[in-house]
Amino acid sequence: MELLPLLCHPGWFCCCVGLIIILRLRRRKPWDPSKCSVSLAGKTAIVTGANTGIGKCVAMDLARRNARVILACRSRERGQRALEEIRRQTGNGAVLLEMLDTSSMASVRAFADRILQQEKRLDILINNAGASGLPHSMTAEGLENTFATNHLGPFLLTNLLTGLMRKSAPSRIVFVSSFNHKNGEIHLSCLRGQNIRGFRPDYPYNCSKLMNIMCANEFARRLRGTGVTVTSLDPGIVMTEAVRYYSIFIRLIFKSIGFFFFRTPEEGAVSTIFCAVSEEAEGLTEKYIDCDCMLALPSPAARDPPVTAKLWEACEQAVGLPPSPPK
Repeated sequence: MELLPLLCHPGWFCCCVGLIIILRLRRRKPWDPSKCSVSLAGKTAIVTGANTGIGKCVAMDLARRNARVILACRSRERGQRALEEIRRQTGNGAVLLEMLDTSSMASVRAFADRILQQEKRLDILINNAGASGLPHSMTAEGLENTFATNHLGPFLLTNLLTGLMRKSAPSRIVFVSSFNHKNGEIHLSCLRGQNIRGFRPDYPYNCSKLMNIMCANEFARRLRGTGVTVTSLDPGIVMTEAVRYYSIFIRLIFKSIGFFFFRTPEEGAVSTIFCAVSEEAEGLTEKYIDCDCMLALPSPAARDPPVTAKLWEACEQAVGLPPSPPK
């Protein structure tokens, strides 16, 4: 029998769909946020990119735990909708909206200034905002857009807020990375848009996610003994708007396959919530957590201290921070 008629046969199609559903239902369940009773009353958290997808689900969980939650969003309109939804569903009136565009270092600095002026403490910082498939372009500050959005903005923000987090210790910093970091490389010139033309659209994203892990580990080393822990994680393949910059054909394939195989935003948020609030992650630092909330080894490239040191220095220069010796 030819393959195409076989695949088109209704019985065969139903069997395939049934098998897919069974495999999805039997997929290993990670740590369950609903079974974690940790309260965040009296604590303050920032979630970047909190107006949609994983970020909104994380913010919703933190709000249910009675945290003061600051939604750091680029779009005021979408951020306001998320704010109203989270307040309505959780009954938490201490959910606030602040404007933040991580692709703009000026926006990051302005946001950090407002936080330092308004907030007495910061217990949780979740660097979630990011995008894949952005067209190659340069920001007004001379930085490549994807690297600025996904890495340099979060890098600068974390540096600017570390002092407040030290005062609030024990506190936690979380970087949302990706398993795609394994396909990334470190070319420092890419931060300023050099040597990336001609690569496939996901190449800058993969590289930026590798940089997230490397700098998260360096933050952890520099903050060792202060009570501030730093972890990075993989949320899994999640049905979010992260691919909105790809062609409609790619988005259609992503959604079609994702309906059966990918995680929902609620499922994708689990590893982030685990790192941010769980008792199991208390004191956990300089670690990488997989999408099932298990300790995992990132790629060998992410565990290269000499290259990490060079990356850190290049990032400081790119965002305009003074050089700081490793501690």
